[in-house]
Amino acid sequence: MTAHDKMIAGEKYWINDPDLVEIRYKTRDLVDKINALGPREVKAREKLLSELFGQCGEDIHIEKPVRIDYGHNIHLGSHIFINFNWTVLDCCKVTIGNNVFIGPNTSFYTAHHPIDPEERAQHIGFAEPITIGNDVWIGGDVTILPGVVIGDKCVIGAGSVVTKSIAPGTIAVGNPCKPKNKVHC
Repeated sequence: MTAHDKMIAGEKYWINDPDLVEIRYKTRDLVDKINALGPREVKAREKLLSELFGQCGEDIHIEKPVRIDYGHNIHLGSHIFINFNWTVLDCCKVTIGNNVFIGPNTSFYTAHHPIDPEERAQHIGFAEPITIGNDVWIGGDVTILPGVVIGDKCVIGAGSVVTKSIAPGTIAVGNPCKPKNKVHC
């Protein structure tokens, strides 16, 4: 298996593998182009986003700046609004459903590093996917950690740190993020 294959599979891999470094350089070049576009350059942004992401549905609006590690591991549904300063460490798959609103200064981290300092010093990493369901609203300044699944119709309160999966139809807030109520439709 290549380092890339190991990374996507959630196995331990060498972060500084030359092929992975090259993918990150290419992704950052593309992200820099996206961030340099003017607000009215909608068609150019749509084209670059479709090159960046593994899947890109319809009606995707992402405010800049964004910071993305790999890009091709991100799969977006349709009718998504992502506000300023979205950071995604997509060493593993990040899936975002349809009709999702994401507030400013949000971060999605699929990446882990070993707790053992000797192993960490060797630049070893591993990752777990993140999944966001349909009809979800994620408030500003939210951090979503590796392996989290946020179910359909959830609301995640601003400033939350989501360390564990959230059941569908739940309003959850806090650090760590915990269920507080059900969404009443």
